[in-house]
Amino acid sequence: MIRCLIIDDEPFARQEVADLLDKHPDFDVLGQCGNAIEALQQINQHKPDLIFVDIQMPRINGMELIAMLNPEQMPRAVFITAFDEYAVKAFDNNAFDYLLKPIDEKRFNQTLDKVRSNMTPQPMENILPSQLAHLPCYIGSKLKVVTTTDVEFIVSDVGGIHVHSNKGVSHTQLTLKVLEEKTPLFRCHKQYLLSADAISEIEITDSGAEVTTHTGAKVPVSRRYLKELKQLLGFQ
Repeated sequence: MIRCLIIDDEPFARQEVADLLDKHPDFDVLGQCGNAIEALQQINQHKPDLIFVDIQMPRINGMELIAMLNPEQMPRAVFITAFDEYAVKAFDNNAFDYLLKPIDEKRFNQTLDKVRSNMTPQPMENILPSQLAHLPCYIGSKLKVVTTTDVEFIVSDVGGIHVHSNKGVSHTQLTLKVLEEKTPLFRCHKQYLLSADAISEIEITDSGAEVTTHTGAKVPVSRRYLKELKQLLGFQ
């Protein structure tokens, strides 16, 4: 059984894929997601084998969503797109699985056959954004998109990953590893990532340093990362 997740901001488009998959008993639809934040939560929770993902979603598009995933747990992806023929050539040249809207059932079935024959996720580094412009976050049951440039620091503790921005505190399911690799934030402590633009002042301490951000928050800098911080800010 191939476990699937359908990700598209258009309800009718999601249902179209679900109806087509209903004709194939070896594909099990775990759920449908209308945006990237819901999708990230569902992917982390269910760890699907395959995702059908629309590229042109608002705020956080399908490519950004894929870039947020842990490479070690990457599902096979089938892109759904309304791109024109020139953009589609990029997918053809790299042998990516894609479906054009409106979806042709014959082409859909061919894609499923291709997936059945090889479930190995495809390398996507050459088409994914190297940096994330937005972070998928939540506050309680409310979903929220935080612009990366608004973030002061991010901290990980037993309660999760907490995003502190100049507009408040929210939470994300992205890992510190992904956040460190895909944002301008730098590691200043085992549990903290920090934005250089958020630094108001630095106080040297016995254990390293303590940064005060523009909003008055205190962020620890361990001795291990203090030299890198000084170099980043132009201090020798």
